[in-house]
Amino acid sequence: METRDETREDVAAVERVVAAAFGRAAEAALVAALRRSGDAVISLVAEDNGEIVGHVMFSRLQAPERCLALAPVSVTPGRQNQGLGSTLIREGLARARRDGWRAVFLVGEPRFYERFGFAAASAEKFDTIYPKPYFMALELAPGSLGGCAGAVIYAAPFQGLE
Repeated sequence: METRDETREDVAAVERVVAAAFGRAAEAALVAALRRSGDAVISLVAEDNGEIVGHVMFSRLQAPERCLALAPVSVTPGRQNQGLGSTLIREGLARARRDGWRAVFLVGEPRFYERFGFAAASAEKFDTIYPKPYFMALELAPGSLGGCAGAVIYAAPFQGLE
């Protein structure tokens, strides 16, 4: 399996993977809208024998500054629970660190995302429309969110996601 940047040729396959992983088209539409808006910062695929079997996207937040949102993480149903999503997340976080982003925010299952260092406590001082304790953050450098608080504002395409 290879983890690599998404290319233009991957778009249709990514759409199929995302829709299949979530059992609906809303998240695939979100990925497409984030691409169109220019808010997609990191978009990686997992490819196995020429087939796209996983995808992850990190997008720019409107606030706080120099922070990203992690969503969605998608793996083809027949390939779930094999570590593909974790591999994609780790690679995306490594790139975000290398590129100088301050932090990553997400809404997700704590038992899954805590293994990467995400914590609800790290997001506690931030306002969000999303339910806590599922709203979490990961500082990409120690203290990078120090002195920072207020609303976390996702890119506009997230506003249409139910």
